[in-house]
Amino acid sequence: MRVLRAASLAITLGALAISRDASPQQAPVAPDAGLQAAVNSLASSNKDAAIGVAIVDVATGRLLASYKEHDPLNPASNAKLYTAAAALSILHGDHRYETTLSGQLKSGAVASLTLRGYGDPSLSTDDLAAMAQDLHDQGLRRVDGDVFVEQSFYDDQTTPPAFAQKPNEWAPFRAPVSAVAVDENTVTLSVRPTVSGENAHAWFDPPGFVDSEGSITTGDDGADKIVLMLAPNGRRLTAKISGGVGSNARIARQTARVDDPQLLAGYVLRAQLDKCGIKVSGEVKLGSSKGAVLARHASEPLSSLLYALGKQSDNFYAEMIFKSLAGEAKGKPAKTLDSADLVNKMIAEASATDGGVVIKNGSGLYDANRVTAWSTVSLLRWAYRTPRMGPEYVAQLAIGGVDGTLHKRFRSERDRRSIRAKTGTLDDAIALSGYVIGPPNKSPIAFSIMFNKVAGKASGARVQADKLAMAIVKYLYGD
Repeated sequence: MRVLRAASLAITLGALAISRDASPQQAPVAPDAGLQAAVNSLASSNKDAAIGVAIVDVATGRLLASYKEHDPLNPASNAKLYTAAAALSILHGDHRYETTLSGQLKSGAVASLTLRGYGDPSLSTDDLAAMAQDLHDQGLRRVDGDVFVEQSFYDDQTTPPAFAQKPNEWAPFRAPVSAVAVDENTVTLSVRPTVSGENAHAWFDPPGFVDSEGSITTGDDGADKIVLMLAPNGRRLTAKISGGVGSNARIARQTARVDDPQLLAGYVLRAQLDKCGIKVSGEVKLGSSKGAVLARHASEPLSSLLYALGKQSDNFYAEMIFKSLAGEAKGKPAKTLDSADLVNKMIAEASATDGGVVIKNGSGLYDANRVTAWSTVSLLRWAYRTPRMGPEYVAQLAIGGVDGTLHKRFRSERDRRSIRAKTGTLDDAIALSGYVIGPPNKSPIAFSIMFNKVAGKASGARVQADKLAMAIVKYLYGD
């Protein structure tokens, strides 16, 4: 996945000059009548849903409107707001994830090679190819032994909490995590038609990990139907492919998660070594061997990687970054449970603790987490007002009408760019939380709108959430 580069954010954090005062829950000022009426209208229009709403002035902490703001709800991908805040608080925006290749190079050969990683969610096949080329440029031509993959920075639990609720889901958004991961621990089948009546050309990226069986035929136009069935094969994958594509079809692609990711990067590395003229005599194995670092890759800074969370809602990035918190703060092996403890400590630091708040995974996928609208706006307010993270935290959120998961919503706000928020979508949950950035000399507003029990009614809940967000815009800007 291509990660958007961080752009400069022209937001005046005027609230930073204001002393830290009462939390939203403690603010004694009455709600705003207009906003409270809009919240009441939303609640009355969705009587069968479980709803939580909180709207807060960032500068003063005044609770402008609310509805059952202390009820714990499944936040869906709004959980990524907590992951991003913890990452910036614990690791800081300039943190980079490293991946290294180590060995003892002598006379154009190494006895073995070790690929070691520290949780980079963005490592790609191209990055491994560049590292392999670096070794070639240093004179390496042979690996006489094995290629080791050193995964010890994470424990061996590659399935994040709650992901096992749907074990047969092969979609890429459910990919497992590992300290050394490549291409988001997914594989992609590409199919290019040839001549009608002959087999199409089919291949998997990244190379070296999937054993493929079957074929896809090239047929008449309109005959496109690709069937891909994956099954574990030890630490590799077996794919059975069938179906057909039209002779004039474009290249078709299907992406799926891998089952066991621990050797994936090693097989990809071996393929890249071979491609650039470095022969590997041994196997790909878990473990490590002695040797100095021969090649090194560093990720983009964390502040850039977080765009995948806030703007694109990438579950893999969220879970990888979430787990890395424990590795960096507590030492290896990183455990997801320890990361959850760190996030809970951050929630306490932000004075966002509320009854029923439960953080188990970093992405919000499936039925794992519980937060409240009040805890969420308290977190948003704290993040905005914390100098070491405020601008970067706001920058990673989707901009209404402009980018990310909000690029088709709030089109009337495209020029004003006032809504910066995180979406959340599950079968039974819809959420929208973030900020409305006001005109000069007006404090931004933090808001959280969460619906549960909306199975089959998600689109209506989304419309209602957007309508309330626009009511906040009207509050700040007028008609």
